[in-house]
Amino acid sequence: MKQYVDLHLHSIHSDGVHTPTELVEMAAQKGLKAIAIADHDSVGGVDEAIAAARALDVEVIAAVELSVEHKRFQDIHLLGFCIDHRDPAFRERLEEFRRRRDDRGRAIVTRINNRLARQGRGSISYEDILQKVSGALGRPHIAGALIAKGYARDMQDAFVQYLIPCNVSKQYFPMDEALTEIHRLGGVAVLAHPPTITPDRMRLGELVRELAAMGLDGLEVFSNCCFDDDMIFLESLANDLGLIMTGGSDFHGFEDDVDMGSGRGGLAVAYRLVADLKARRAERQ
Repeated sequence: MKQYVDLHLHSIHSDGVHTPTELVEMAAQKGLKAIAIADHDSVGGVDEAIAAARALDVEVIAAVELSVEHKRFQDIHLLGFCIDHRDPAFRERLEEFRRRRDDRGRAIVTRINNRLARQGRGSISYEDILQKVSGALGRPHIAGALIAKGYARDMQDAFVQYLIPCNVSKQYFPMDEALTEIHRLGGVAVLAHPPTITPDRMRLGELVRELAAMGLDGLEVFSNCCFDDDMIFLESLANDLGLIMTGGSDFHGFEDDVDMGSGRGGLAVAYRLVADLKARRAERQ
């Protein structure tokens, strides 16, 4: 019997709706052997997940998802697996990112309230939104406030009507710094959902080759953002460059069509990819 994993989950410590404990319990119910809670610019939920997993037959891999920029590409998502998530210097840097993220959230809410005023609608409260956030404030938290007010039907509607038009640019890690930091923490650096960076496979291939030369360890080959032909392309690229492969649902908990472990229904990530992660980490050490 094969054993499956989900190496890309989000908790309330970034833009997910479930606590780390709830995610571990859900993973156990689904029979997953391992999960990675990879919150955006946060490791605040890792210890809780590890503690919850002690009573269940689920392995928790310490992870983070960093927002990165490289040359003309912005908002590249870089996963760091098997990291020392308790490292004080790393936690302080993430805390600075969280402070800046909160400032960004306040600015977005101000823009949205200006838009609501022009529509003759009442405002939403940044302070009320912040009270419901356990980790870093993200745009889905603001979308939730808009839905609660009846200003949007669902997450997609909130983003189309308000979050995208009222967006404020966020701060990014430079790619070279992000790769260096993940490796300093003893971790493995993996490019998340590569097709979201650019649909042009020639440009994507050039980018991945450049990042591999800089120290990138792997590609998230199996994800909701990939069709079968995308996965074949990414698997071939990974093999050509000696990169490991990972996969995950990118589950947040608010999606109608994404489920932990199975994504949109066709995702199945084998545990052997976790073994590959650990082997690459051992090589780096």
